[in-house]
Amino acid sequence: MSVMTDHKFPPLGPSLGFLLNDAARLMRRRFEQRSRDLPMTSAQMRIIARLARNEGISQAALAAMVDLEPMTLCRHIDRMASGGLVVREPDPNDRRARKLYTTDKARALIQPMFVKAEAIFEEAQAGLDPEARARFFEALTLIVKNLSDPDTGADTPPCTTGEDDGRTAQRSRVAATTEEETA
Repeated sequence: MSVMTDHKFPPLGPSLGFLLNDAARLMRRRFEQRSRDLPMTSAQMRIIARLARNEGISQAALAAMVDLEPMTLCRHIDRMASGGLVVREPDPNDRRARKLYTTDKARALIQPMFVKAEAIFEEAQAGLDPEARARFFEALTLIVKNLSDPDTGADTPPCTTGEDDGRTAQRSRVAATTEEETA
């Protein structure tokens, strides 16, 4: 085995990749610690949080969004459907595809999840004034946009503004009706 002694590593210092990864890992760990009282796994909470902002999304699109293999997501969705947290509806445009919706039971768990998450985000941004927070959010949004697929928008986080497009109530009614029919 030979050892390279002439190789020069870049100077040690802050790395955007390491910092982003460390911040995400620490926030995820803190969230898992504070969410042990919720009746879902951390993966299920991540899926429900994304689904709640994207009611009616396909399983394939949700899998890409939460960075899970489609079959892995399918197993999670199967368990969540049997637990009454999500429903699958046929896609009127594609007989093979299913659209996913949260149920009332899942939506009741979303608020406590978001309250815990907001407290962690507040803790993470301690020491940043409102202007610095806004610039930080804009910078992260631009990084995601720069690295997202320009043709498909894949990996672009939808609904980053938190604005409702007016269809959430309609989707919720569809999911509630489906629950009543299957009960």
